[in-house]
Amino acid sequence: MLVDEYQDCNVPQHAIVYYMAAAFPTCVLGDPMQAIFDFQEPLADWDSMVCKHFPIAGELSTPWRWKNVNEEAFGQWLLDARKQLLAGKAIDLKTAHASVSWIKTGGKDDHERRLEACRVKPPNRDGSVLIIGDSKNPQAQRQFASQTPGATTVESVDLKDLVSFARTFDPRSKDALGKVISFAENVMTNLGGTTLLKRVETIKAEKNRKAASALEASAIHFSENPTYAGVRELLGAMGEQAGVRSHRPGILRGCIRALQMAEAQGGPSFEEAAVTVREQSRALGRPLPRRAVGSTLLLKGLEADVCVILNATELNRQNLYVAMTRGSRRLVVCSNDNVLKPCERK
Repeated sequence: MLVDEYQDCNVPQHAIVYYMAAAFPTCVLGDPMQAIFDFQEPLADWDSMVCKHFPIAGELSTPWRWKNVNEEAFGQWLLDARKQLLAGKAIDLKTAHASVSWIKTGGKDDHERRLEACRVKPPNRDGSVLIIGDSKNPQAQRQFASQTPGATTVESVDLKDLVSFARTFDPRSKDALGKVISFAENVMTNLGGTTLLKRVETIKAEKNRKAASALEASAIHFSENPTYAGVRELLGAMGEQAGVRSHRPGILRGCIRALQMAEAQGGPSFEEAAVTVREQSRALGRPLPRRAVGSTLLLKGLEADVCVILNATELNRQNLYVAMTRGSRRLVVCSNDNVLKPCERK
């Protein structure tokens, strides 16, 4: 029996595995420095329970991911940093490997400094970047994604914003157009939703001097013929505007698929369609964008050429270690001080 990710095993689960091991040859794999899920049930203590019941048979000591891209020295520095963190010690970024960059925060221009970090260029052609933001503030993650060219957010598997919109949206309601615009502004940048809504009101009141644009005409058509097909067409018209891009394509594409299902004759409700899209997304997975923004929970297990940590000061040692090891070629750390003293797990 092989049990992976054992650092997330709670006490009852460990008991099950331990007693099953009497009947089956058993090997457990895990790293206590990657236990970041904070489940309610207490975890099996790594030293007094896991290693006592399953003595250490081997440990990985070669940083293969870094070695494979000729960055073994950087990988070795990360292994040394892991030892420091495991022992509860601090890490001084001023003595870090050359592949590590520190951006000082704690001043009035913090946001601009973090945006500068988000825009870092990978050292290799077609390189990828993972940007790790505040896990407690998804809205801030989306803001950085919207303000960073080419960046998109990594969505949680529950696609909460999509399902919530589908559950509450009625195309025949008086404020349906406003809700579509509000949803669109949550997943697209540079849309100008307030201006669009005012223009629609002006045109419908026949007070306009300029003729309606294609987007405005689409919005008016939906307001006068409220259907799911009209919502889909309006979202498509929004995405075609100059300067507009989606920083949350997972939500936008999922919404368009759900609308297509809901508009079909005899099809499911919009909410049912959104739930179907969510479950399909869980089963099929999603491609990782070239420049992705998320949290340690969302990005754990993913790899990139460069990793940017936007709030290193706020991370405990497990989350800090997971964040630091996402990039194989370069690490950019934003923190108030060059000496990282990880906060205790809350």
